Amino acid sequence: MQSPLYLFTVEEYLELEQSSDIRHEYFSGEVFAMAGGSKEHNMLSGNIYSGLRSHLRGSSCNVFMSDMKVKINLANENKTIFYYPDVIVSCDTEDQDRYALNYPCLIIEVLSPSTETIDRREKLINYRTLPSLREYVLISQDQVKVEIYRQDQKGNWTIQTLINIEDGLYLDSVDMTLKMADIYEDVISI
Repeated sequence: MQSPLYLFTVEEYLELEQSSDIRHEYFSGEVFAMAGGSKEHNMLSGNIYSGLRSHLRGSSCNVFMSDMKVKINLANENKTIFYYPDVIVSCDTEDQDRYALNYPCLIIEVLSPSTETIDRREKLINYRTLPSLREYVLISQDQVKVEIYRQDQKGNWTIQTLINIEDGLYLDSVDMTLKMADIYEDVISI
């Protein structure tokens, strides 16, 4: 005999997150523990965060790393999702929730072997439902490779891939360029 899967309410999930030492992502009632990242993963996230933080200091935008959730309401499916992106930026003054962002303009995920498929499919699909999101960036930790999904003024999404260390990652959502050499500093020998 099988036991039914327990589905958490949003309130139960948020309460669990406040008291847990482990971060969990939430998908329509189901809760999934998150694995820790590699040294390279953390260095890439830190390099990107510090570049964005320096650029955005004094602006109305805020940048967060790893411990800030993004909340997605899939109205057509009556589902709520919470993810923990590696780096996330919001420039919306309506983003006043203390533990989750509702209006991010930029989300960056560093790819890991255990999460790459989810980052490329499930998260890509779900993140793109956020009306405020302008860019979703995937960073490889095994090679110099960055993929940028960008929404244009008409709502169409395009993809750009950067593979050269001399390239610059232009982020239209925050009007800045991160040098690939700075992103991969101390991660991949140049």
